[in-house]
Amino acid sequence: MGSRRRRIAILGSTGSIGRSALSVAEAHPDAFEVVGLSAHRNVELLASQARRFDATRVVVGDDRADRTVFPPGVEVSSGVEALESLASDPSLDLVVNAIVGAAGLRPTAASAGAGKRLALANKESLVAAGEIVTRLARRNGAEIIPIDSEHSSVMRCLKGVEPAGVASVVLTASGGPLRDLPLSAVADADLSQVLSHPTWDMGTKVTVDSATLVNKAMEVIEARWLFDVPLEKIEVVVHRESIVHSLVRLSDGTLLAHLGVPDMRVPIQYAMLHPDESGLSFGRCDLAALGSLSFDEIDHGRYPCFELVLEAGRRGGTAPAVAATADESAVEAFVRGRIRFGMISRVIEGALASVPSGPADDIGAVIAAEERAAAAAEAVIARLGDRST
Repeated sequence: MGSRRRRIAILGSTGSIGRSALSVAEAHPDAFEVVGLSAHRNVELLASQARRFDATRVVVGDDRADRTVFPPGVEVSSGVEALESLASDPSLDLVVNAIVGAAGLRPTAASAGAGKRLALANKESLVAAGEIVTRLARRNGAEIIPIDSEHSSVMRCLKGVEPAGVASVVLTASGGPLRDLPLSAVADADLSQVLSHPTWDMGTKVTVDSATLVNKAMEVIEARWLFDVPLEKIEVVVHRESIVHSLVRLSDGTLLAHLGVPDMRVPIQYAMLHPDESGLSFGRCDLAALGSLSFDEIDHGRYPCFELVLEAGRRGGTAPAVAATADESAVEAFVRGRIRFGMISRVIEGALASVPSGPADDIGAVIAAEERAAAAAEAVIARLGDRST
């Protein structure tokens, strides 16, 4: 890595992934200099982080936020343009995009367009605009390193494997917090049940998406763009223990697997230190203590959202952006108590039915589709909300 510390910005630093990324930076004080941070609403925590890590530049989502809470000398700005500016800052060596939802797309594109090394946790960037983002990265010499545990694992498994030798990529899913709930009770699961994930500690949106398996369908689409693998060559199995994060099926029928403890600091550290393989241990896999590991097929009756989002991925164009935006709206409505858990799939289905898919030629076309999808999802939510009580 050399003697100079990497200058980094962490977008979405107050969220679950962002906080973990800062903990990795703190664990490697000789490797990283935190220059920039961003948050949507949690200004108090953002100010505390800026003070703790001596950040010189922060971006807040709300231009009405109290700027007096930030330490003297910190440059404070707000809005999407400010976020794009931070993501493409010429002085940065690494950008960590830990923003949740569609808001992460424009900073991802800005970073890729500026030729940055991008540690990417924002699924929606590649789901909604995978072709655009990867094209920008290739054209400008940017490097996208995935933070998702599954994609980080695939990246490790593929090292030294010739593309012709790969038959398929296998992603694992825990099954989420409702995997053992009687099927008749799933539609009416409450928020506390949905947020009680059995193996992972994640933020609210990702945990809800784990319960619906939207998260896994999005990861399939991500993998398609990250590794240039056709959707039909990406498999998903339910693996309750969350120890095997991915497998690569070789053309001779054998499998390469990557095992590790379910701790997001592991893939975050790998992405931030890349290509350096050294790093701190966040837990050792004791094979004898693990005992048996299980793998099962997906029960599509339990997870109707999975096939809806995956089918949007097969349709291509702006359909994945519509599905991702509708899901974001539906999850927010569920968390706020406007709709029941079982209605999330109906919101996604309704938005996909009412918003035609068009070519995803540029970021503007994708954002326009997302805006139409948000309006369509809200209309479905309004109708369903009247029946949810």
